[in-house]
Amino acid sequence: MLVANKKHIRVGTRGSPLARSQAGLVIQQLCNTHDINQNLCELVVIPTSGDKLAGDLSGYEGIKGLFTKELDEALLSGTIDLAVHSMKDVPTAQSARLSIAAILQRDDPRDAFLSHTASSINTLGSGAVVGTSSVRRRALLLWQRPDLQVIPFRGNIHTRLNKLERGEVDATLLANAGLKRLGLAKEATAVLSAEEMPPSAAQGAIGIGCRDDDSELKMLVEAINDPHSTAEVHAERALLSSLDGSCQTPIAALAILKENNLWLRATIIQPDGSIRHDGERNGTASDAYNLGHDLGAELRERGGSDFFSVV
Repeated sequence: MLVANKKHIRVGTRGSPLARSQAGLVIQQLCNTHDINQNLCELVVIPTSGDKLAGDLSGYEGIKGLFTKELDEALLSGTIDLAVHSMKDVPTAQSARLSIAAILQRDDPRDAFLSHTASSINTLGSGAVVGTSSVRRRALLLWQRPDLQVIPFRGNIHTRLNKLERGEVDATLLANAGLKRLGLAKEATAVLSAEEMPPSAAQGAIGIGCRDDDSELKMLVEAINDPHSTAEVHAERALLSSLDGSCQTPIAALAILKENNLWLRATIIQPDGSIRHDGERNGTASDAYNLGHDLGAELRERGGSDFFSVV
């Protein structure tokens, strides 16, 4: 039944089609699990700093919180009751009095390669132009293909697909989970393996933020948490925290939980793709935090302080 003393649940989201789709998944799962009429859930669009800067994020790439800060503020002020986040955008140091109460079952964490002229990164012509707003993707592309031209590429998924169609770039990379959630999976030329293009930490995962003092609503949300995905995401975010994942050093991380074996692999790489370090850990789901923290410490030691000061 609906939370006592609430006429409806206000679900905060960014305004992009993907963000709205993800908020819709949260509402659907909440309503199905608790037999709530979907009409009692109100979608509230909150513009974020990242949305406002969508035309020019130069100088902001790699900075966490651009797509979550205003949602957190709306939660704290009581403007909304829940905030739906892409977990890859959520800072590891969260706002006081707020927490991620649930992570939905994770979708495909891999990146998709999109091009009308090549079937893969390796088949792009020398000097081909690849558009991406991700410092991680840029660095990993240049690690593999230093002959490519990698340029900033902003806008929501549909905007970037239109730019690709117009020939503004020869190729781009997008999160495969986002394409799938928008019914655009067929647009992918290829889905890249995690070995070829290590994904961003928590890519493909949707988190639900709540106020810690809203115990009734928090209990409703916790009921749709996926423990399997939560363990994977916690390991990846512990690694980010250990590495100070708000910095502009490109970081990739992927944890995979099978039965009770949790395998974590991570990469740090210079923005120009010149130097790269990889590492991995194995353990159990209950070891998620320690695995991430320890691997992050190892990579930080291997890279040295200068590695993280280069932008």
